[in-house]
Amino acid sequence: MVINKPVGMAVHGGSGLAWGVIDAVRKMRPGMSVDLVHRLDRETSGCLILALDGEALRELNTQIQNNQIEKRYLCLLDGTLKQDLLEVYEPVGKFERSGQRFMRVDPDGKPAHTTFRLLQNYGPCSFVEAQLHTGRTHQIRVHAAHLGMPLAGDKRYSPADRQKFWKAQGLKRMFLHAHQLRFYTRDGEEQLVSSPLPEELSGLLEKLV
Repeated sequence: MVINKPVGMAVHGGSGLAWGVIDAVRKMRPGMSVDLVHRLDRETSGCLILALDGEALRELNTQIQNNQIEKRYLCLLDGTLKQDLLEVYEPVGKFERSGQRFMRVDPDGKPAHTTFRLLQNYGPCSFVEAQLHTGRTHQIRVHAAHLGMPLAGDKRYSPADRQKFWKAQGLKRMFLHAHQLRFYTRDGEEQLVSSPLPEELSGLLEKLV
């Protein structure tokens, strides 16, 4: 099952949240073995794969381990990407600040690879597609911030003055949307699913033109 996860909804309960996507689907499908195949941040919308039985979960986990599941995201960089295609190979590790967990580029972290493709420049900002080749926590957000171009509306990795700026533009969320997934069925048939950019994000781009 692939669902279009709305922004603001966690994929599972915990950390003060009573429930998440997986809990809701399990409630809707009693008796089925429903599991998350991968995760999306609470602030990220878009395509999320769920496995509906153990065999499907094992098969999809194998595809993830073999880098066969292709994940592409749409995001707005708060800065100008100078080239049409940029490969970022920077390890990502975690650290704590004021009791909160953050991620950052860290030579002692785990290997991480993101491809940024420029779609269109909007003034000093760049609308890009980001493709994940590894699945580190907050990977796109951390790599974007490392480039000096944090995601618009990112409350964790962008400067406070830029957060204030985007809020004034009417952006009430982080500009990151999981727009495309490519994976394979048990029979080896390729599946390509996509989710259109939510109206609040496409509307912002129209205002920036």
